[in-house]
Amino acid sequence: MNLQFRKIAIADDDEDDRYIFQEAFESLNLGLELFQFKDGMELMNYLNCSLNELPNFLFLDLNMPKKNGLECLQEIRANERLKGLPISIYSTSNSDRDIQEAYALGADIYLTKPTSFNLLKNSLERLFTSSWVKEMTKPSKKEFIFNLY
Repeated sequence: MNLQFRKIAIADDDEDDRYIFQEAFESLNLGLELFQFKDGMELMNYLNCSLNELPNFLFLDLNMPKKNGLECLQEIRANERLKGLPISIYSTSNSDRDIQEAYALGADIYLTKPTSFNLLKNSLERLFTSSWVKEMTKPSKKEFIFNLY
């Protein structure tokens, strides 16, 4: 585990998805803090307040009300204070269009929401031990879509 990740955030409008993510995350016993945001507007209000401590890693759902994930991604990458924040798109969508747009806008990794708790738990564990996270370099386009298996 890369120790520079102390605070992890997730922005997802689906309460059940946030709960399952939290359970999987906590079951890994990494000793990290998880912040949850119910939509893109709530996330951006938090991130844009200079008094708030920034997360070290962000999971961003694409389909959210008020401000969707791609809008958040674009706003984050355009902000000098936020642009270095590592971001994983975390979505049910696996459309080529969404994947290509997320890559073009500067997401670091694309994770399709796993279909089971165990897959999610394994994916989170693998994600935080993968080489691109350790090196903090953006993966190649080929490695951008995070393989669940």
